[in-house]
Amino acid sequence: MTPDDAGGYTVGTLVQSNFGRARDLTVCGVPVGQQIRPPDAAPPPASDGGSIMVILATDAPLSERQLRRLCVRAAAGLARTGSHYGHGSGDFVVAFSTTWRVEHDRASLTTTQVVLADEAQAMAWLFPAVVESVEEAILNSLFRAETVVGRDGHVRYALPVDKVAALVRRSQLPADRLRPKQQ
Repeated sequence: MTPDDAGGYTVGTLVQSNFGRARDLTVCGVPVGQQIRPPDAAPPPASDGGSIMVILATDAPLSERQLRRLCVRAAAGLARTGSHYGHGSGDFVVAFSTTWRVEHDRASLTTTQVVLADEAQAMAWLFPAVVESVEEAILNSLFRAETVVGRDGHVRYALPVDKVAALVRRSQLPADRLRPKQQ
């Protein structure tokens, strides 16, 4: 989403993704995880013990309450990838705004802060920006991951990006449904 789409504000997301099941992976609305499986490896753990940590940053002048509302919307971005928060995992989302600066040598005992004049209109832009940026950050983390061998020979395989792209291109979904346009 461009800053103009979000009312002139920017939303960025950083994720640490260690979660989800390969079979549930969805990319651009295409259930690619049902068709792409990791090579033979140890069976996945029985519990849903992975975790995702999400950090949202924005330059919108948001209060603590408004930032919390953005955090709640991160779940929709996670759902777009075919995953969800797990029961026993360390899932969390934090958000911050870069709008306000703390003056170390204040000239006055009081300060003036910029606040949103029309919260409903701004949130109508910011909520979809959060969803889209979380989805994009998750996919970026998956597409950049490399195959690794861990303790006791446990192997986690990189996602074959070329195969994912081919599946998305070949999907039967109309092009306008692959990535819904934001209003």
